[in-house]
Amino acid sequence: MKKISLITFLFSFIYINAQETSVEKSIFSVQTGFLGIWINNESKLTNNFALRSEIGLDSGIWGGDLYDGTAFLLTPVLTIEPRYYYNLDKRKNNGKNISKNNGNFISLKTSYHPDWFIISNKDVNIISDISFIPTWGIKRNIISTNFNYELGFGIGYQYIFYKSDGYSKNESDVGVNLHLRVGYTF
Repeated sequence: MKKISLITFLFSFIYINAQETSVEKSIFSVQTGFLGIWINNESKLTNNFALRSEIGLDSGIWGGDLYDGTAFLLTPVLTIEPRYYYNLDKRKNNGKNISKNNGNFISLKTSYHPDWFIISNKDVNIISDISFIPTWGIKRNIISTNFNYELGFGIGYQYIFYKSDGYSKNESDVGVNLHLRVGYTF
């Protein structure tokens, strides 16, 4: 009987310790920042990889000597972003919260700005573009609630579809992703 109890204890101990740290299966959130509002979903691909899909409105503000006044605009953006959460095990081992994918990540943020509509206080035209930006970031809950913040930074590649607006050729440029967002996870 002692052998059976000992074996049962060892197997249950091994089973409990063998459970791996993992990203959430699927989470939805709404986020806002200084330059927009977004709705997103993160779906689990593997224990440390999640695929973030997002739709939102990016905004812009400009003005100066070349413009009559200051202008503001909102334009749609579609984003797909595979994320690798690289420090979940370390956070869990240190007793830190990893729920709702709290952790540090690296990703490849791929965003497309279609020419569907523009909300602006001036008559402006937006030219469609696509960008591929490797990004480093962090995501944390605020005081263990459904509220969260996220920040990230990356430099990558942007391709602008000028031909669709009548120009002679399309162009590529350096793309930058610098974001600070707060949001709510459902």
